[in-house]
Amino acid sequence: MHDSIVSPAPWLLLIHQLPPKPDYLRVKVRRRLHRIGALPLRGSVYVLPATEEAREDFQWLQEEIRAEGGEAMVCEATFVAGISDEEVRAMFGSGLESDDGVAAALDRVEPGRTWVTRRDVHVDRMASAWLIRRFIDPEARFKFVAPRGYRPQAGELRFDMLDAEFTHVGERCTFQVLLDRFGVTDPALAAVGEIVRDIDCKDSKYGRVETQGFAAMINAIADTVPEDEERLVRSAPLLDGLRTHFASRRPS
Repeated sequence: MHDSIVSPAPWLLLIHQLPPKPDYLRVKVRRRLHRIGALPLRGSVYVLPATEEAREDFQWLQEEIRAEGGEAMVCEATFVAGISDEEVRAMFGSGLESDDGVAAALDRVEPGRTWVTRRDVHVDRMASAWLIRRFIDPEARFKFVAPRGYRPQAGELRFDMLDAEFTHVGERCTFQVLLDRFGVTDPALAAVGEIVRDIDCKDSKYGRVETQGFAAMINAIADTVPEDEERLVRSAPLLDGLRTHFASRRPS
């Protein structure tokens, strides 16, 4: 009898548990995962395509986590339930190639889907809803739900919430993830995404001069408009204007 040939698993997973102290370790690990291009699957499980470089990156990070008193393991994986290999490839965007050398397909949706997000929308959810309706699904309908405990109905797509189909990846906000996943390459929208990300993450990674003024206008909407759908209506002209502003500027 011939021994069966087992195909190599296409993915590497890093599964880790960090100690409560030191405080800097969580930030250090998150930044390292972002730099090597790893994407979160669930909780503290991160994925990379199974290459030797990825294996080495994960193994070095595994040792660093253990040296600080945490737990970590690296394993090979093939997804058979809950998420497919094709869905994982799509998470990495158009730059990831499949086994036959063809770039993985970008995400696509049928018009008129119901997009679900947390109620009391703020900058990332306002901007993401605007992006969805302008560039991804012009007939999109939006539903606003409690932050926890919502069970999605068949056909619904969630964004910027726990276990959502579209949410933060590493240090990138949901707006930026949507740009990547749907292959929206407009430089003006990328600039808008940098502003949305810095407001949402409360830091100044990109440091654009327009950020503070845009944040003030978004905060004014959130402070004075209680209805989520109306917040989307009020924020849309601001986002249209911000995109026009960047589109009209000559590259430096």
